[in-house]
Amino acid sequence: MRRIPWIALVLLAAAGCGQAGSGREVACPDIGTRIGIGLTIPDPAGITRATLEACWGDQCVTRPVELSPETAAGPQSCTGTGPDSACGVSMVPTGGLQGFADVPGLQAEPIRVTVRFDDGKPHTVVVTPAFTRPGGPACGQAGPQAQLVAGPGHELKPR
Repeated sequence: MRRIPWIALVLLAAAGCGQAGSGREVACPDIGTRIGIGLTIPDPAGITRATLEACWGDQCVTRPVELSPETAAGPQSCTGTGPDSACGVSMVPTGGLQGFADVPGLQAEPIRVTVRFDDGKPHTVVVTPAFTRPGGPACGQAGPQAQLVAGPGHELKPR
């Protein structure tokens, strides 16, 4: 059996990138975060496409929203009841649509968002994007995002 020198164990134990506030090291993921605005359309009757315009300060950015079917976790199924049994769940369509528009330069300040669906009519809301924390609060913040939901009359609300 091969032994790991004690110094290697100390170095491995110290590996982490964030502080949890209690003096313990926290391992943080090294992942990217999209900067932009998400859109959920629970009842997409008559909607097949969307274009989003985001404006703040003296800048406006227009982007297409790539819509795809929205899914949610379906019923859980398990095989067996012992410690080595397995459980699983499948994603099932909800009937809604969801999408995301990348918005370069988006700031965490109030912005005016206008979405146009197939009919071309503008639907506008003011929202303040928030910085995301994909690794949790100890790992710092990533790019700002906002999430919107389109209601039955295509009115927009922050999620």
